[in-house]
Amino acid sequence: MNALLLKLSDIDDLDIQVKEWRNQIRELSYEIEDCIDDFVHRVEQRDPEKRKKMKGFFQESIHKLRTLGARSEIASKILKLKARVDHASERRKRYNFDGVPSSSSMVVPIDPRLPALYAEAESLVGIDGPRDELIERLAEGEANLVRKLKVVSVVGLGGLGKTTLSRQVYDRIGRQFDCRAFVSVSQKPDMRKILRNILTSVTGIEHYPGIEACDEEQLINKLRGFLNDKRYFVVIDDIWSTVAWPTIRCALLENNLCSRILTTTRITSVARSCCSPDYSNVYEMKPLSDINAGKLFAKRIFGSEDQCPSQFKDLSNDILRKCGGLPLAVISIASLLASKPCTKEQWESYRNHIGSALEDVPSVSNMQKIISLSYNDLPHYLKTCLLYLSMFPEDFVIPRDQLVRRWIAEGFISTCGGQRLEQVGECYYNELINRSMIMPATQEWDRRAVFCRVHDVILDLIVSKSAEEKFVTAVGNNNHTLGPQDKACRLSLDCRDQDNIVVSSSMVLSKARSFSIYGSSEHTPLLSDFQALRVINIEQNRKLENHYFDDIGRLVQLKYLTLQEVNISKLPDQIGELQQLESLELRWTGIKELPKNIVRLKKLKFLYASNVRLFEGIGNMQALQEVRYVKVDSSIPTTSLDELGNLAELRYLGIDWLVSDSSSDQKSYTDSFVSCMDRLCRFKLRYLNIACDVENGISLDFLLDSWSPPPCLLENFVMRSAYYFPRIPEWASLLSNVTLLDININPVRPEVLQVLGCLPSLLSLSLYTREVAPGATLIICSSGFQCLEEFEFYSWNIAMGPLVFEVGAMPKLEKFVFRLVARCIESPCGNFYLGLQHVRSLKHLLVDIDCRGANAEEVQITEAAIKNATDLTINHVRIDFSRLWMDQMAKDDDAGGMEGSEHRGGEGPAESSTKILLQQHFKIFPV
Repeated sequence: MNALLLKLSDIDDLDIQVKEWRNQIRELSYEIEDCIDDFVHRVEQRDPEKRKKMKGFFQESIHKLRTLGARSEIASKILKLKARVDHASERRKRYNFDGVPSSSSMVVPIDPRLPALYAEAESLVGIDGPRDELIERLAEGEANLVRKLKVVSVVGLGGLGKTTLSRQVYDRIGRQFDCRAFVSVSQKPDMRKILRNILTSVTGIEHYPGIEACDEEQLINKLRGFLNDKRYFVVIDDIWSTVAWPTIRCALLENNLCSRILTTTRITSVARSCCSPDYSNVYEMKPLSDINAGKLFAKRIFGSEDQCPSQFKDLSNDILRKCGGLPLAVISIASLLASKPCTKEQWESYRNHIGSALEDVPSVSNMQKIISLSYNDLPHYLKTCLLYLSMFPEDFVIPRDQLVRRWIAEGFISTCGGQRLEQVGECYYNELINRSMIMPATQEWDRRAVFCRVHDVILDLIVSKSAEEKFVTAVGNNNHTLGPQDKACRLSLDCRDQDNIVVSSSMVLSKARSFSIYGSSEHTPLLSDFQALRVINIEQNRKLENHYFDDIGRLVQLKYLTLQEVNISKLPDQIGELQQLESLELRWTGIKELPKNIVRLKKLKFLYASNVRLFEGIGNMQALQEVRYVKVDSSIPTTSLDELGNLAELRYLGIDWLVSDSSSDQKSYTDSFVSCMDRLCRFKLRYLNIACDVENGISLDFLLDSWSPPPCLLENFVMRSAYYFPRIPEWASLLSNVTLLDININPVRPEVLQVLGCLPSLLSLSLYTREVAPGATLIICSSGFQCLEEFEFYSWNIAMGPLVFEVGAMPKLEKFVFRLVARCIESPCGNFYLGLQHVRSLKHLLVDIDCRGANAEEVQITEAAIKNATDLTINHVRIDFSRLWMDQMAKDDDAGGMEGSEHRGGEGPAESSTKILLQQHFKIFPV
């Protein structure tokens, strides 16, 4: 069945009868899986302790007698399922489904991207900047003595206008070359046809003699022979795989005549392959700005960029937000509105139903066809993972790790080459980003996208596909239900804007595999309505009470449970019955302690339990890989720490240390903790995140010298508290494997940077201090920090000495974050980045402006001074400002330009004030 479903998933447009038959087969496969799981749970699976005791014929006979009823019931289910399978097989033969897989298999469709090739320049908006930037990139290197061939690749989401942009570039500069060609590749490339098209274009011979009889090798030889002494410009549009590119590249030879190739693709790995090894030639296309999107929208509807009537402004902004800067979406919706009566009611109706409800409108249908090309190109396993994103509400920021764990719980991830399921799942996640199907929302220091979001246009597509395939039932948006309403396979409720969401009483939930609810509702489905859940995710729900979870022990197949911002104070004892549970996340709930039988969860891998005490018996949970933010205080026995140290699979540990320094038994706790860390580090612990409550007399002083042997194998060490080490710990110099270090030290002395600069693997450093040691100058030597890519340096004292960068310092640093105090523009803090221009690799400078006590002008002067000063010496660097504590600013009459908490750029007061400030206080010139 799975093989058949995979085969059908690769067919783009199934006949309606085949779709219905496929959905029935999928539902049947789910029921078979449930039957097998039921058998394993009720008949085969026994408690490990009991299994050890039950030996011999007599004990086995007793077990069979006890499970006789279950065996009989399951046998009956199997017979019924077998009959349904036979019946489905007969229907397949009767209607000859194999012979008519597609509703359009006999029709050759028109390429929906064709109009982009012939868009008139005067009808375009926002194209000038990207076009000129792309032309500038192509022109780079023309003056060099060695005039090598250059390849530039444009990458971006379908509908961003890559083809239109490349066509504009082609029309603008193409005639500067001896010959040129513009060729589209498509998803299923015919290499002979592509090579023939290039040959006829560059030669200008429409009917090239003998070309139809040539094979690929002959066509490549003809092209190379013709282009050998000619400067050419070739655009290869819409490449979908790295397989097609090498063949095309063979035909476009290097002739040292400054020839140029421009490629477009939706897939990042393909773009990099085309430009290899010079990845800087990958041009990532961005969505339209809000201003340009508005101009394009108004121009298409009203014929002018500034003619949108005032009564439609708010509605147009709402519609444009849904379009997310995607030109194709803007044009499609604008074309629809231009053909309808221009009334406010009409616009409100379409605003509320943008997406699947407009699929039959020609302009919107064409847009969805273009976006669908990316979906259809996905392998089957990525299609399933992508469709699952319809479980999340619109504009939701999706955490990567939670998403991957939900995929695993649903069974979407298969092991590959000895990798852990989590690693394979992250590869799937990265591939969806690579293919522009999801967008990274934030990126960490290691360039991993920790959060993602789905473009509204893509979300409309996958919601539509999910409903069509009966994959997800989503209820929300004015109680509108998308997907099957008779039987839910996966149910998602979005109650954030209203609490009267109601699930139809006729909807069957017993076979649902996932249940998510966002927000509070008076009518939340009861857990007793479900039988086959693998995933429960409840967020921002303040109306649930403890008794809601009383029936959770019945969900024996549950693998993933997340409660976030849920107003409950305890979990039921039945939680221990969930023998398949692998992930339990309790974020910002009222739960302080876990039930004692939590230790029965032998398959639990991930435990996130903020504000929950470490519990006795944790040593029995040997599958644990991550334990985050449990509390350690003097109310727990030290044996719990000893047990924690026995978790051989633990990779990540987050601890809130709450044992007071004045406690009489503090020594026994600290000794147990250090011993625990020693054993965990010898096993697999690589990530340690630790905090303490300084305000209540708790410190981490015991870690200064007593950590022996040192945690040499740690890769990440993070401090989450206001505690500062009084000096750098002795073990810090031995962290040879650490890549991320977030550490608080006060005061900072020169030896701190000397020690940290010698760490051979350090990539990201966050160093917090209250002050620099009196009279000390902190020097970043050229010999230290050879691998560092991101550096955050914070001092919370306004009177700090300078931080000096020597020539050649931090040779790989790309991002530098620091803090300035706006009210003390004459303080020495203005000198603390001396020699920053020596950091040649620097790309991003982020300055946090402490606005406390400062007025608006002082903040603006500070920002402008930094911007202008850096323009003189490091003008290749992007500079961002973040304004902190704006609510504590001094009041004055002129607070212009101070709206918002973040400001980018350096527009500010008069230039004369800036120059004086530069001369007196911001000395960043060579040292």
